[in-house]
Amino acid sequence: MSMAAQNFKTSIQIQPSFQCHLFPSSLPTIFKIRHKPQSPIALKFHPIKASNHKYITPTKQEEEEEEDDGIPIEHIKTLVKFKSRHNYIRVLEVSRRADHPLAGSRLLLLDAPGNIHSISFLFKSITNAYYDVLATLPPILPPGPLGILGFGAGSAAKLILELYPQGVIHGYELDPSVISVGREYLGLSKVEKQYPDRLFIYVSNALNASVKDGYSGLIIDLFSKGCLIPELQNPQTWEKLKGKLKKGGKIMVNVGGSCVEPEDSRKDGKMIMEETLMAMNKVFEGEVFVLNLGNRKQEDSGVAIVGGLPDLEKWRISLPKPLRFYVDMWKKYGG
Repeated sequence: MSMAAQNFKTSIQIQPSFQCHLFPSSLPTIFKIRHKPQSPIALKFHPIKASNHKYITPTKQEEEEEEDDGIPIEHIKTLVKFKSRHNYIRVLEVSRRADHPLAGSRLLLLDAPGNIHSISFLFKSITNAYYDVLATLPPILPPGPLGILGFGAGSAAKLILELYPQGVIHGYELDPSVISVGREYLGLSKVEKQYPDRLFIYVSNALNASVKDGYSGLIIDLFSKGCLIPELQNPQTWEKLKGKLKKGGKIMVNVGGSCVEPEDSRKDGKMIMEETLMAMNKVFEGEVFVLNLGNRKQEDSGVAIVGGLPDLEKWRISLPKPLRFYVDMWKKYGG
């Protein structure tokens, strides 16, 4: 089960055979990008023609928008590629010379479509992706440990540990190969050495996670085969997760959307997102809020929070300046 499916949206054209949102299964000759400054980026893989995937033809407007900003293939390097018991795993490195928001990063891709599950920069932790949204959660939680269900290679954990000196994280990841790759290629070993008393990683089924006296909050980033795991469309799962919280605790969730590419072409990311939100709302009725990171109407990329919103001004002040603008982006689900 890949535990941290990515929603990082930068349109890329790969010529001649693919259009995708970031990186495909095999390396292309050139990447074409669009990036809107001041907005969080979401990533998506989207082949035009590949086995077991939809055929999608870009519109004339999309083709015109993607006429420039090419990234030559020499700026992309594959560091590792293999199949584990649970995932098809790849790690890519983007050259610092590339004219791209991900220049200087290493990327963990999981599943056949190549959805990005972790981003690691050598000299910074802010990602301009949904991990930054997840890192806004700790200031509005009661005292206690934070659980990350779907740890990946630790992008969200790294940022949270750096921003909040008192924070303690318990991270859960099903695939030991993901943790191993994170340690070797994406800086996870350094984070573990830096915070030995604040970061605890478990290779286990995240839905079975528990700590004595409960979690102050949960971050949920659980994907498998390119889409949210089916358990998250079941209200009973949310009842169990609610029972893992301390009083006043909250849950923040990467709910994906149409920006995430399932391996099974019969599945639709947006529909799965809506089914997940409905299940959440049955348990946390009226306390579900959604932040949409998509930059096109037809392509959603969402993060949800359950447990209600705090005083927004107090929340804003408690956050580092680069994260404050997210506070005003939340909308009540269904309203």
